[in-house]
Amino acid sequence: MRVHHLDCAPMREIEPADGPESPLRPAPAVGHVLLVETGSAGLVLVDAGIGLGDIERPSERLLDDWVEMAGATLDPSATAVRQIEALGYAAADVRHVVPTHLHRDHAGGLSDFPDAAVHLFEAELADGGKTPAQLAHGPKWVAYAGAGGETWHGFEGVRSLEGVPEDVLLVPLGGHTPGHAGVAVRDGARWLLHAGDAYMYHGEVDRPEPVVHPLMELVQAGGEVDRELRLANVARLRELARTGEVEVFCAHDPWELARYRDVGQRSALQDG
Repeated sequence: MRVHHLDCAPMREIEPADGPESPLRPAPAVGHVLLVETGSAGLVLVDAGIGLGDIERPSERLLDDWVEMAGATLDPSATAVRQIEALGYAAADVRHVVPTHLHRDHAGGLSDFPDAAVHLFEAELADGGKTPAQLAHGPKWVAYAGAGGETWHGFEGVRSLEGVPEDVLLVPLGGHTPGHAGVAVRDGARWLLHAGDAYMYHGEVDRPEPVVHPLMELVQAGGEVDRELRLANVARLRELARTGEVEVFCAHDPWELARYRDVGQRSALQDG
């Protein structure tokens, strides 16, 4: 398998939260999406970002107040479908999409892949997302019960996905939304865990004493449905990241995405 790290929802620039001594520069918040090339299951997309329909009808599908608050760029070339086409694939090559949850900046691109199976927990499907217009095309849902499943690195209720290799797993990470999930992807010898919006700033998981981002914390507080559960899951993610057994990242932190893009660029230069 090969994993591509994409930004499919570029938004307003944010400052690092570590103070003036931070080596990090301000950067636009991102919509970190994974494109996974598999053999038997075609392309698998983890999160879908903002889609072409959102850009064509932002007032209907994203809502004007959210676009202004997020500072969404609304660039067609940033959509998952356009980036996939730039890699030489067609939209129909995406046979499976695994959204971490159905908020507008994660689910808008679903309508660009109408024939793909969309895998999620039943509780997330029941919650219904933020803007029904994004889901009006009738996604091909494949919903999984919250009970049962397997154990993976201490997380229970983990699900393998129908028709997808067991290198991609759905991991319960509730709290931001009722059925919020992380998505684990085996990338060669390592596991990646896309934690969606369980947290929004790297300082929440890569320090013994967590550092939150004040702006992203406001966004989180305005969207989460169960703060106690979410924070418990962030604590588990922090412990998992500390073991070094799994690489953990979230959906909107630009500095986390830059780490993977830098690695990809170095690999491309070496391959060349």
